[in-house]
Amino acid sequence: MTDVVWAVGLALLVAAVLAVVRRRAPVVFWWLVGYPAVTLRVLATYRATMDACGLTVPASAMRQATARMVGRQAAPVPPRRSLPLPTGSGLVMRLRMAAGQAPEDFAASADRLRHAWGAHAVHVRPTKPGRLELRLVGWDVLADVRPARRWLRTEPLSLPLALREDGHWHVRDFRTVPHELILGATQSGKSVYLRNLLCGLARQPVALVGIDCKWGVELAPFAPRLSALADTPDRANDLLDVLVEEMEARFRLIGMTGGAGPDAVLTSDVWGLPEKARPVPVVVVVDEIAELFLAANKEDEKRRDAMVTKLIRLAQLGRAAGIYLEVCGQRFGAELGKGATMLRAQLTGRICHRVNDETSANMALGDIAPEAALAATSIPAERPGVAVVGDSSGGWSRVRSPHLTLDDAAAVCRDTSGLIPELPRLDAFRPVVAPEPAGPPSAAPVTPTTRPVTE
Repeated sequence: MTDVVWAVGLALLVAAVLAVVRRRAPVVFWWLVGYPAVTLRVLATYRATMDACGLTVPASAMRQATARMVGRQAAPVPPRRSLPLPTGSGLVMRLRMAAGQAPEDFAASADRLRHAWGAHAVHVRPTKPGRLELRLVGWDVLADVRPARRWLRTEPLSLPLALREDGHWHVRDFRTVPHELILGATQSGKSVYLRNLLCGLARQPVALVGIDCKWGVELAPFAPRLSALADTPDRANDLLDVLVEEMEARFRLIGMTGGAGPDAVLTSDVWGLPEKARPVPVVVVVDEIAELFLAANKEDEKRRDAMVTKLIRLAQLGRAAGIYLEVCGQRFGAELGKGATMLRAQLTGRICHRVNDETSANMALGDIAPEAALAATSIPAERPGVAVVGDSSGGWSRVRSPHLTLDDAAAVCRDTSGLIPELPRLDAFRPVVAPEPAGPPSAAPVTPTTRPVTE
């Protein structure tokens, strides 16, 4: 009797430990329990599951003839598979499709495969003609997102900003997708995504330009790292003029350098220039674009139309000059004025957090994939940070950025203030930040101010 009690007690202790590990360290639980259990289930039920989901094909004539010779009926043939290999959040199998099968057949059966194998999600990705990748996710990876490992940050202007629901990181690559539109309602996680973006760029030799027409309250904490900050529509209009001048000067530099000397290498953008002659990249963050384009009279409408035109010019030509746009807002629609739809077409990167109306979701993702806009409207309010990211290729995925407090983000910008590059045209818009006191820090935050244009 004592042995039975000890065995039951030990079993309960192991179950309790595994329950705690599953909640606190899901990766460890997956490697210890989840991966072996799911792998055995997949190997044992693979043929039956594929047949039940309609993903098998009739046996070949040779196999049918052999089966008749021994008095049996040839069973349907499932796709050939590799061994289930573990990943950080699940497992992956590579399948070779049979003749007549398409990746869409497997994508349509992904939910049935998920229930059959007890996985949290199943994702299908074609790799090459006739082959695809079947990725099983063991748990809800978006429930608790940690910052990406440092070894993922390998390329300049390439930042892992949010974890996708399939376990991969959504990487914001400015050289591939130069401009992006970020939408999200209040408390939806849009600001956290922007903090991760600014902190990642602050550690690189990049000029950061902020336009925040809510008197700078959103971007003021990052002022020590900003090369320029405009906090009113008038200042923003002047700053956009300077950015257009900077873009034109860079195009002249590209033309002069590309044609200088018989051995000169022809190029159409700044990345083809020699490293010593290459100007630093400029990332322009426009926060709350609706505030930028509010118009109460005819003068405001003229200024708004002028600013839209300048932003469109930067979006159309800025990539070659190394000038990139990040446009943020709670909503984005035709009420912003003439050219808003044209500006949106240039912002090929799209990320939509929880929004207050379906129109904003359609404006962000409707031209990419209608189902992506539907997914954005179904994001629950109790999961801030969850968003739907899409690209011009029509692909989309749910993502969630790791939580980053405003204090931590501001500290990164203070620590990297020495990386601000020299751009004389932007000196008049450089925010002036009061030096920190030598004594104990005060509770009241220091609000940076901006220099007048005439300085």
